[in-house]
Amino acid sequence: MHQDTKKNLPLSRIVHGYWRAADWQMSSSELLQVIEECISLGITSFDHADIYGNHTCEALFGAALNLKPSLRSEIQIISKCGIKINTAKFPERRIKIYDYSYEHIIKSAEQSLKNFGTDYLDLLLLHRPAPFMDPEEVARAFSELKASGKVKNFGVSNFNVMQFEMLQHHCDVDLVTNQVEISPYCLEHFENGNMDFFLKESIQPMIWSPLAGGKIFKAQDAKSERVRTALINVAKELDFPSIDTIAYAWLLKHPVKGLPIVGSSKIERIKIAVEALKVDMSLEQWYHIFIAAKGEDLP
Repeated sequence: MHQDTKKNLPLSRIVHGYWRAADWQMSSSELLQVIEECISLGITSFDHADIYGNHTCEALFGAALNLKPSLRSEIQIISKCGIKINTAKFPERRIKIYDYSYEHIIKSAEQSLKNFGTDYLDLLLLHRPAPFMDPEEVARAFSELKASGKVKNFGVSNFNVMQFEMLQHHCDVDLVTNQVEISPYCLEHFENGNMDFFLKESIQPMIWSPLAGGKIFKAQDAKSERVRTALINVAKELDFPSIDTIAYAWLLKHPVKGLPIVGSSKIERIKIAVEALKVDMSLEQWYHIFIAAKGEDLP
């Protein structure tokens, strides 16, 4: 399942996400079982952020991993930094801000290492583009983390083309991915130039909210209903029982070779995403879904 491009992004094609891990209410042994079942399905990459679960999800994962440390060499741990929020842990913070100072990036990465109980991250991302960011400070932090072996790869999340190129211009390490929202409902990155940029630079985007936060299943707006109908039609044609398999397959077919993040703790839901790797979707079927999302025929 590993993809190898000139950017050398060492992740499995499906990624397991931990945004809601605190809500799963799992013991460390139960969470370890989920991790091991993911690995058995070929999912070896696990997506986190320092702020997930009000700064608790990384440590939950670390506690599970501590029950079987030998798994560390089989998996890739991804985290993000930069968002500062007011929580019980940080009551002095009055408002949400983005902090990409050298000091904060280093401190955040080192705290993530402690939370996970590991001595390196496979991938560290800047969580959001910031209106106040000194790219030279980011570059200095990335260079130091790379040289020390604490972080192997670097990237961004939710950046547009100009923001990505601006930061890359200052960095002496490759930015290997951009984690963005893409789904059969959300076509933003087809429209803002990012998809073309990913192809140009051989960048595999990580994909968050690949099922549009459930809109394709239950939302009643006209766009959701169009997309849902298209997914149902293609699912029938391909003889697959669930439209979420088709939604994942639609993402996986695109030549950017995107990496969808599955955020469920339920193995049956995770298996549905993996099943999408087997779907042989035609170009016409892909466009049927795309046109439904656009709400108009191609020009």
